[in-house]
Amino acid sequence: MADAPNQTQPSADGPAWRANLGRWAAIVGVHVALVLAWQFGVRMTSLPAFVLPAPTDILATLSKTSYAWWDNTLVSTIEILGGYALAVVFGVALALVFSWSRILTLAVFPLLVTLNMIPKVALGPLVIVWFSYGIRTNMLITFSLCFFPVLLTTLRGLREVEPDLLDLVKSLKGSRWKMFRYIQLPGSLPYIFSGMKVAAILAVAGAVVGEFIASDRGLAYLMIQVQASLDTPAMFMAVLILTFIGVALYLAVLGLELLFVPRDARK
Repeated sequence: MADAPNQTQPSADGPAWRANLGRWAAIVGVHVALVLAWQFGVRMTSLPAFVLPAPTDILATLSKTSYAWWDNTLVSTIEILGGYALAVVFGVALALVFSWSRILTLAVFPLLVTLNMIPKVALGPLVIVWFSYGIRTNMLITFSLCFFPVLLTTLRGLREVEPDLLDLVKSLKGSRWKMFRYIQLPGSLPYIFSGMKVAAILAVAGAVVGEFIASDRGLAYLMIQVQASLDTPAMFMAVLILTFIGVALYLAVLGLELLFVPRDARK
């Protein structure tokens, strides 16, 4: 017997949607379970707050205006996002220049590799001597940590483009910009986003290093100030906010990757 005309066919997206929902539910569940175990474990063992505060004690610090949470969070966020954005822009741009000039790559790229091997913490005092304190200096330190991963992965992606396609554009008298826009950029997007995800993880570390070395604002600066009084709940809160900023940046990059890169091409 033939199927009825109004019979609905099962959607192929249904199982995938349920699998994603179950995955996110498991992730949230694990985090909630950890927080609950932390809360009850601290209360049951009666650990002092300066050793390990309970999550409720950490959240209570948000109500204290003396910590200036909003201002310090804003400063750290600007340093993280500013340094990260500069690293993405300059990393992609320089990788494009290297893909156009083999001589420049042979001359400059090994120097960049050597400079990247220098510990950024060791460079911190020198950067402060050269550029003084402030948000711009910490953005520069963040940039130094994020730049090379973006450059390296983007350069690899640009080199993975089919040479025949590039030769075709050249034969049609296409400009380098059109070659990049229509051929190189779409083919290298998975590699660019791979570098951006690595850089997103490093961006928070860059801002923290800058604020630890010398700063008068920011969440890491606040951690140093409250450390002298063993205010562990405030230190934990600063770490949690920095973690949230990093996770938000990473999720934003993932969202852009889902938007611009086909599923089969994602790295």
